[in-house]
Amino acid sequence: MVLVTGGTGLVGAHLLLHLIENGESVRAIYRNLDAIQKTKDLFSLYKKEALFEKIDWIQADITDVPSLELIFENIEYVYHCAALISFDPKDEDLLRKTNIEGTANMVNFCIAKNVKKLCFVSSISALGDLKENEKIITEEAEWNPEKPHSDYAISKYGAEMEIWRGQQEGLETVIVNPGVILGPGFWKQGSGLLFKKVANGLTFYTKGTTGFVAVPDVVRMTVELMKNEHSNDRFTLVAENITFQDLLNSIADSLKVKRPLMHANPLMVTLAYKIDWFLSNVLGQKRKLDRATAKASYSRNYYSNEKIKTALQTEFLDIHQYIKDISKL
Repeated sequence: MVLVTGGTGLVGAHLLLHLIENGESVRAIYRNLDAIQKTKDLFSLYKKEALFEKIDWIQADITDVPSLELIFENIEYVYHCAALISFDPKDEDLLRKTNIEGTANMVNFCIAKNVKKLCFVSSISALGDLKENEKIITEEAEWNPEKPHSDYAISKYGAEMEIWRGQQEGLETVIVNPGVILGPGFWKQGSGLLFKKVANGLTFYTKGTTGFVAVPDVVRMTVELMKNEHSNDRFTLVAENITFQDLLNSIADSLKVKRPLMHANPLMVTLAYKIDWFLSNVLGQKRKLDRATAKASYSRNYYSNEKIKTALQTEFLDIHQYIKDISKL
């Protein structure tokens, strides 16, 4: 049997659908019933409602050790997709507890229960930093603690350290580092908010560059890595390196709404970050923009996907065409 954590999120929900469609016996954990509804709605979006009933749901929390005892019964493979995504500095402790401590718990149970293989869905934010004269970030880039990173990135990097610890203790592992994941069904969170904001008339864009990937590619490649001989390694999952301006324009065109017209240059983004800090500290509003994220919005980061393409002899979906496809759903 296969265990999936984070089955109520974008990647986890699509992963559950893929596994069940391919005849796997699947168990998933949930924290509350409202979260399960999001996954059920996704299955309905694809007209696969009947398959949803095949999931063995068990209530548990990756940070609550006693609740994890039951879920590992008869589990052979684990996809660890659960994570907290937040860029509010006030969530630093919760990020560390969920993403690092929660991953450590999963590793410990996998070892104790003799799980055959564990896959961890990380992020490109946990990849290393470029050195002088380097232009493309690969899996071999070294993490530089002296450079600024968001609390989220630090927590994902710490989680990866727990995966490597498990490997050293004999657990077979694989890590995937997806770029910004695009996909349908979760329009109120993550990358889905980009579609919602553009639909509502987003005004500003930035010219930063980062890696993007379609959720079907993340799921397909992750499953292939789990089923083949590749282990104790990491793979960057990025289809294309695209500017935020191009991405937002593509979304706007697909939704048939106006493109964002005003360029938010680095000075404007920095000012927005400082205003956000002020509103958070004076008025108690939740932070929406931290220093590292503000810088990332106008930084140009390029990621290599050669390793995964070579390992699986595969290609990625075209991001702009995929945006058109999911905009119709």
